[in-house]
Amino acid sequence: MAEVGNADTSRIYVPVRIKFFIALCIAIGWTAFSVWAAQTWLSELSARIGTIPALLLVGGIAIVPGFMNAFVIASLTLDRRPPRRSLDSYPPLTILIAAYNEEGSILDTLAGIERQNYPAPLQVIVINDGSRDRTASLVREAEARHAWLRLLDMPRNGGKARALNEGLKLASHDFVVTVDADSYLHRMALTSIVERYRQDPPGTRAVAGKILVRNSRKNWLTRCQEWDYFQGIAAIKRMQSLYHGTLVAQGAFSLYDRSALIEVGGWAECVGEDIVLTWALLKAGYRVGHCEDACIFTNVPENARQFVRQRQRWARGMMEAFRQHPDILLTPRMSTFFIYWNLFYPWLDLAFTLGFVPGMVLALFGCYWIAGPMTLALLPLAFLMSYLMFTIERKMFDDVGLKVRRNRRGLCMYMIFYSLLLQPASVLGYIDEIFKTRKTWGTK
Repeated sequence: MAEVGNADTSRIYVPVRIKFFIALCIAIGWTAFSVWAAQTWLSELSARIGTIPALLLVGGIAIVPGFMNAFVIASLTLDRRPPRRSLDSYPPLTILIAAYNEEGSILDTLAGIERQNYPAPLQVIVINDGSRDRTASLVREAEARHAWLRLLDMPRNGGKARALNEGLKLASHDFVVTVDADSYLHRMALTSIVERYRQDPPGTRAVAGKILVRNSRKNWLTRCQEWDYFQGIAAIKRMQSLYHGTLVAQGAFSLYDRSALIEVGGWAECVGEDIVLTWALLKAGYRVGHCEDACIFTNVPENARQFVRQRQRWARGMMEAFRQHPDILLTPRMSTFFIYWNLFYPWLDLAFTLGFVPGMVLALFGCYWIAGPMTLALLPLAFLMSYLMFTIERKMFDDVGLKVRRNRRGLCMYMIFYSLLLQPASVLGYIDEIFKTRKTWGTK
């Protein structure tokens, strides 16, 4: 411990606000260069489709994404996290698992909890949300064998938020963990996330865990998603937590202060219950952190239809969060900067779907009006961010005893083709929310 202490004191401490300012200056500098370099492209495109459409396309395809990527890269480069220490004592935990037709995975999820190296009592509540399979009977049999397990059997399917709120009423402990019913916890996950919570800055009331893909070997789509979780989603969460405001403490695996959950009214009954809850905590003045080495392995959608439905819900959840918490944009804290980012996502997704994708088709016929040499300028940033996150994540894997799978084919598919499915799916989610189509639980 003395060695760790000496290492910490020898480092030059840079305040988080200074890091934020440096990253912002770098991103603005890159954006200024991009605007200058895009003048010819913008002029030629304006002559063909008009100035306003050209500005929207160039801004949505290249300028704004370039700013965001530059900010993320600068932030990750500046991020230096102190080593986490063991605690003198660990608090008991209540784990809530909302389950709907999960007979094929629920026992495996419970086995992962049973194998935890967590040195304090656990209360595990499985809320069977009107399943039409053997989920309830399997959990009931397991309940007879384990004193720490309890089944809450709800006769009708009421949605994930209602299930979690009913489970929260039965929580006996001050800290509540949510775990998806088709996920498997790494043996040190609970210990790691509690240590992070206790050693995060004051005001922290929730910590999001690290989601990894369990079924990545199934097909090309799951291989792509492995890289999305491993690099893309992980980079955003790590950056946001650096600035004291992870925007989504995902329901798949997060830890919450029970009193804070009750204070903000628990989970709202909507598609994006986890993001709406997180924004409620942020609006209340609390901090939401991220534990990059508290790992849970989850099954991701294995076909395009399931994937599109999932990402539709995620996009719709973001719009629900804005609808329920519009005044969060007035909150004077660094995390509000990233909430403003979310306002740009519909524009960026529309520009990609309605502009860049047709532009790629035109490029095949020699028409480089939209997709051409200038769009290639984004590739160096994308590759740099990918390399940076791979380096960070590989070290984390080594620290927790995991190995990075060889998945070069998935990386190529992720870098080149993944957005062709991801961003149109998000556009469908925005349309769903605008026209108030029927909301369902379905795939995570």
